[in-house]
Amino acid sequence: MSKVLIVAEHHEGRLNGATAKCVAAARALQPEYIDIAVLAADAGAVAAEAAQIEGVRRVLAVSAEANAHPIAQVLGPQVAKLAEGYSHVFGPSTTFGKDVMPVVAALLGTAQVSDLMTVEGTHTFTRPIYAGNAIVTVDAPADRPVVATVRSASWPEAARGGKAEIETMTVEATLPTHTRFVGLAAGSSDRPDLQSARRVVAGGRGVGSEENFRIIFDFADKLGAAVGASRAAVDAGYVPNELQVGQTGKIIAPELYVAIGISGAIQHLTGIKDAGTIVAINKDADAPIFEIADIGLVGDLFKILPELDAAIG
Repeated sequence: MSKVLIVAEHHEGRLNGATAKCVAAARALQPEYIDIAVLAADAGAVAAEAAQIEGVRRVLAVSAEANAHPIAQVLGPQVAKLAEGYSHVFGPSTTFGKDVMPVVAALLGTAQVSDLMTVEGTHTFTRPIYAGNAIVTVDAPADRPVVATVRSASWPEAARGGKAEIETMTVEATLPTHTRFVGLAAGSSDRPDLQSARRVVAGGRGVGSEENFRIIFDFADKLGAAVGASRAAVDAGYVPNELQVGQTGKIIAPELYVAIGISGAIQHLTGIKDAGTIVAINKDADAPIFEIADIGLVGDLFKILPELDAAIG
């Protein structure tokens, strides 16, 4: 039977919800057991949170100063060592997972299965190709460990309520000397994280300018939502690229997605196809976004949004 190791993603002492989605994917294998590896400067708090995910047998807590920052070349060798004896190693298909998991795959001498959508067998999976326009079935080699990133938008979070054992570990792995953490340049926000938010309000080229984008932020605050943007809005300099949603940005699956001034280019639609309810506001009645929207409002966003804002109260 399968034995699965999941690489936990965390930030500032909190477990990312994408880790619980990896557990859901691993459970589809009907494995003998599922373990989670938590690598951090102090793994205690995150390990305790990971232990609460149902279906997890054991949490491997690896605390080391070298793990203070999620650098793929530092984490990869340690995960590869921890992976000995496991048949599958899963990580989330987030920025973190896309950075770390290819390193793990290379060290284990196997090819990575990216954006795992469904489990068809212990070594057979489906994943999207061509910007999500086609789904391909992939057979991984049966004589090697399966290293995969799990498409977060395709899986629910595994339930909490578990009581997994936490094992404190040290890993003897040769870490690189040519890679080191220099600094982090990132914006700060009190809004929900875009990739895990249940509600997202996104603006596109139709918003018109960086100054006008304030209306998107204000409306998102009204809904308690995260803020996203189309590639066109990012390329125009309205917002930073960490807010980009789509094939070359973040792929998300919120319960509610409000697209404002977004025409609906195929690369953008790829990033929201798994959203629950999609609301589109655009003055162009023929915009492609309306083809997938559950609710469509045709009109000037600068008139419609204040009316919606007033109706919400």
